[in-house]
Amino acid sequence: MTETEIVDAAAMLRAAGLRVTDTRVAVVETLADMPHSGADTIVASVARRLSTTSRQAVYNVLNDLAAAGLARRIEPAGQPGLYELRVGDNHHHIVCQRCGAVADIDCVTGHAPCLTPSQTSGFDLLEAEVTFWGVCSDCKALTADAVVAVP
Repeated sequence: MTETEIVDAAAMLRAAGLRVTDTRVAVVETLADMPHSGADTIVASVARRLSTTSRQAVYNVLNDLAAAGLARRIEPAGQPGLYELRVGDNHHHIVCQRCGAVADIDCVTGHAPCLTPSQTSGFDLLEAEVTFWGVCSDCKALTADAVVAVP
């Protein structure tokens, strides 16, 4: 799923065997518009569209979407869980250490797992989750502006 794709939330839900409800559609559409969002952000967005939807209903939908493989929950260190619709491919994330912005990074090897550990302790290795950390362009520009502004 790329950010430029139009999402047919109802079709996605039906294809996964989930009942199409207003709350589920609103959550899927929110995730399409705002990937890497936390539950509180998603709740606020859905509440603007459906004022009668409860926080618990949105949390239930997020769990249902993740269980059905329609959404992925990621947990960058020091942040609450974030959700995205980009599933089924081998991608990772880069997180800004200053503002917490998150972006997708395609796997450099093209197939899972991207990394091979020196030993697996008897596990069958299926995938590796990699989080890159850095400074986003917006934060970098703010720092550069602050340095230039110093007399």
